[in-house]
Amino acid sequence: MIKKTFIIFFKLIVGFFAGSILLVCIYKFVSPPVTPLMIMRLAQGKATGIDYKWRSFDKISPNLFRAVIGSEDAKFFHHDGVDWKAIRNAQHYNEVKDGKKVRGGSTISQQTAKNVFLTPHRSYIRKGLELYFTYLIEYIWGKKRILEVYANVVEWAPGVYGAEAAAEHHFQRHASELTARQAAQMAVVLPNPIRWSASNPSPYIVSRANWAQGRMGSISLNSIK
Repeated sequence: MIKKTFIIFFKLIVGFFAGSILLVCIYKFVSPPVTPLMIMRLAQGKATGIDYKWRSFDKISPNLFRAVIGSEDAKFFHHDGVDWKAIRNAQHYNEVKDGKKVRGGSTISQQTAKNVFLTPHRSYIRKGLELYFTYLIEYIWGKKRILEVYANVVEWAPGVYGAEAAAEHHFQRHASELTARQAAQMAVVLPNPIRWSASNPSPYIVSRANWAQGRMGSISLNSIK
């Protein structure tokens, strides 16, 4: 009985690793048709539909990629998927604030792994799976594909996913036409797109956009692969 249970457990583990690696390999070339978050938002009643339009890397303004990196993950090109120093700093900050103001330490790679393969629910198991998928996509996809997928699946407003849908929703233009200012305003609402708006920014969002736009000039995409 114990041997049979072990064999079943072993097959499940092998099946999970084989299936997850295969899925990551497929998504290196194929756009994800839907994500767990899109389905959850509908189930929670926080969105009335799914506005999701995929655009290739070269059809999205470089302004948006620079704004997202500057705002969300300044060391994107220098880490292997996880910025452990940023995580430790965030943990220390949250302990000092005692939960009154929470700061995250997740990289763009981690956020992409979570958005595409997992749910946003917090648990040690989900965090472990997030790290697993993060290192997988770093190794199999590379930085350029991670940025492309992230910009296309992340939530920019309630029920609005991807740079193209967001650019149309907020500024009535294509993602390829976004100005530096528009890109900065879009990037800084990513931590809470349900509460904040890129097209109707609060004074706080305006301030954050000023900060993000100031960082964009130092970010180059020329050598991205």
